[in-house]
Amino acid sequence: MPLRWILKGLKRGVLTHDYPKKGRPPEGVAPEVVPEEPVECPFGASTEEGVDPSACLNCGLCGDVERRSTLGDVDVRGELGGSLRRSLHVFFLDVGSCTACNTEVALVKCPYYDSDRLGIFFTPTPKHADVLLVVGAVTEGMRPVLEEAYEAMPEPKAVVAVGTCACSGGPFGDPVSSVVDVDAEAHGCPPHPLTVLEALMGVAGR
Repeated sequence: MPLRWILKGLKRGVLTHDYPKKGRPPEGVAPEVVPEEPVECPFGASTEEGVDPSACLNCGLCGDVERRSTLGDVDVRGELGGSLRRSLHVFFLDVGSCTACNTEVALVKCPYYDSDRLGIFFTPTPKHADVLLVVGAVTEGMRPVLEEAYEAMPEPKAVVAVGTCACSGGPFGDPVSSVVDVDAEAHGCPPHPLTVLEALMGVAGR
């Protein structure tokens, strides 16, 4: 039986995603759901300069399909670099999400995206973490937990906010930046696993 699995695997070849070897994959567009009468964004994502990706929930109420990417984008403000460029330990924390972002983060660790191949490892304690990966809008009950997790991390350290709720608070609460300094944001509702990987590699300085 094991030999058959090995031969089958060799025949099938490598199925792991090739990111970042070939760079960022082409942008896609979310399924077209355009209302008959577009309305002003109820979440404050539409501004005079355009759409704020950190606040957009891809609800489609504004009728603007062009910008609703399936990948989302990344905003990196700070880098750890140095010895952490090739080995990054991440602590995951949910401070009040709907669990959509949790699913995308879980996929980052699956065999297809395989964060381990990029030197990105998840740790069960903030005491061993270089990066605090946060999803969800900060609720009152989780505010002290977020502060304690951040304080428990050794220097140098970074915070990555994942998803619209973590980046801007969304319609539910406060952004992560209202509690701790954020070094990178992975925009999207929810963001694609590759967007999460790109944010982590960004704070690693890669």
